[in-house]
Amino acid sequence: MNVVQLDLFNEPTEPEAASVAPAVPVLNGMYYERSTDKFVSFVLGRRHYEEPAKRCGHPKEWQDKIKKERAI
Repeated sequence: MNVVQLDLFNEPTEPEAASVAPAVPVLNGMYYERSTDKFVSFVLGRRHYEEPAKRCGHPKEWQDKIKKERAI
């Protein structure tokens, strides 16, 4: 019988780190979705709230900034 002890609290060493996939960035905040023409809110990578761009009550400057900087 082989016993393997796992070290759950230690940082991975160089060879182990190479086998671990890099973390994918998670969406948080408000984004503009071009395909649906909506402002979409994401929380921890999950779609939380969406608002049509035509009926959006936010200021025009804010809408233009989000469309330019955070379009998906």
